[in-house]
Amino acid sequence: MAALTELYTVDDNYRLVWEFGIGLNTALRQQPGNCGMNEMYGAGNGVVHLGFGLTPTTRYALTFTPAGVDAAVFSAGAPISRQWAPTVGAAGALVVDNSSAFRMDDDVPLVVPEVNPDARATRPARNIVANPNCSTIQLVRALHPLRSLGTLEWVVLSTYQSGSGGGLRGLEELAASTRAVLDGLPPATSPSRFGHPLAFNLVPEIGLRDDDGISHEEQKLRREPRKILTMPSLRITATAVRVPVINGHSEAVHLGFDRPVSPADAIAALRGAPNLRVYGADDGYPMPRPVCESPTQRRLVHVGRVRSDPDDPRSLWLWVVADNLIVGTALNALEIVRLATGTTWLTRR
Repeated sequence: MAALTELYTVDDNYRLVWEFGIGLNTALRQQPGNCGMNEMYGAGNGVVHLGFGLTPTTRYALTFTPAGVDAAVFSAGAPISRQWAPTVGAAGALVVDNSSAFRMDDDVPLVVPEVNPDARATRPARNIVANPNCSTIQLVRALHPLRSLGTLEWVVLSTYQSGSGGGLRGLEELAASTRAVLDGLPPATSPSRFGHPLAFNLVPEIGLRDDDGISHEEQKLRREPRKILTMPSLRITATAVRVPVINGHSEAVHLGFDRPVSPADAIAALRGAPNLRVYGADDGYPMPRPVCESPTQRRLVHVGRVRSDPDDPRSLWLWVVADNLIVGTALNALEIVRLATGTTWLTRR
């Protein structure tokens, strides 16, 4: 059995909120502070969940003994993952890491089980598997079935990402700033989790911008789908926008093929994919609030507004919605562990 053997204060600047659980054919349900991994489902066979969140107060560190652990899920941010994931992986456990620390490393698989399950054919050299960015997961889940219709040549998308992507601090700030605006009070002058006050606002920048003006989130949306889809030459560009929605990310996706593609054929291909809900012309369209409020619907990727581009018969428009905390984080991590069951990924060296 794994053991949490020590917890101690390092300095007075941060508090490390930790969650630790071991499940043996039981459901893991954790609420790990602001980690973004707010629900975990039945994992099986000694699966360990390690969740961390950083908030400004006091920092704690832990000494963790990974002996006997089959898999560990990290959702702590890149610095903690870089510190702990190699250690746990070297001890023989499979590490599923939710941060950006290892996603683009050549020897680390970047996995969405519905899209690239064949990644499990080769055991990762460092026993580390990366969980993609939340907005990437729902995007590739929608793109992958459409590849049966022709060669995907380019993707242009805009994301509308909820406040929960900024963790508990972001949600608290959104709630407080919304109340302030409704009460006619001036906006807070303290630094914003989103760069600017989010209440009744749109912030067209998520993460720092590089020298070309591309934000960190937009770089993820460019690089990660290429790796997951094994399409290194795919032309993909994005504008990532933070919106004053509590939970649920939405994406407007424009994509082009090497041949004409009809909306009817696209809807048929999407309906053949697992864990997708597809909305036809008479079914309305998905929206983040009803999707995230339903215990069953929040586990699915929702695709609607499937339509052709009147000026280009080789292109389509899609509207894609998913719960970023479940589909975009926790559920994909657990599905990676399930995918690994019975493979060399979960065979201890």
